[in-house]
Amino acid sequence: MCEFNDKIRLVKFIAASGAASRRKAGDLVKEGRITVNGEKCLDPSRGVSKNDKVALNGKILAAEEVKYYIALNKPVGYTCSNADSHADKLAVDLIKTPTPARLYSAGRLDRDSEGLIIFSNDGDFVAKLTHPSFQVRKRYIVETDIELNNSIIERLMAGIIDDGERLHADKIEKIAPRKYRFTLNEGKKREIRRMVKSANATVKRLKRIQIGNYILPPDLVSGDFKILSNDDLKLLTAEITF
Repeated sequence: MCEFNDKIRLVKFIAASGAASRRKAGDLVKEGRITVNGEKCLDPSRGVSKNDKVALNGKILAAEEVKYYIALNKPVGYTCSNADSHADKLAVDLIKTPTPARLYSAGRLDRDSEGLIIFSNDGDFVAKLTHPSFQVRKRYIVETDIELNNSIIERLMAGIIDDGERLHADKIEKIAPRKYRFTLNEGKKREIRRMVKSANATVKRLKRIQIGNYILPPDLVSGDFKILSNDDLKLLTAEITF
């Protein structure tokens, strides 16, 4: 069933059920073929909730939940958690889906980080994309306040212990002065920032650019999102067995 945050328009409900396109759904309503809770409804814009019984020619319609898979280019200053009551700005609020959906982030980017993050209302998909056992590769561009020399890079790749956790990067490549590309297969909380701090350096900018084989599109500007195509999903989940 659809997860309604509130009421949606009757024509959206009918379209979500698969009974007709939204345009045709409007015609069905005007023709008097739709009832809501047993009463004929001629208003296509009427709001209905998950508790209403909508029928076409007497047959109850059940709106199937549309599964959404969305890439967001998260700006700095936005929080990924839907449940953080102290957050001023939530990343999920930047996303508008054609039909109501309760979206969850597949992993996190902290408030001060930016870049690629995936949202979906498919719980199984989110769980597999984030589970450590699948070790889905993630890449980040990291700018620091000082240079990380070769010995520091080797140490971070070998692994460090911080607050009882072993942190390490699979690969760190220098791409410009004080600018690096980090590759991780498992993301612990603020892992890159903690590793850089262990080298007495500070992260000035952190941007995720890739998850799996899916690369943040260059034309997806900060704050924008896109609904992923089947080809996008294949890139994203190439390392996962569903």
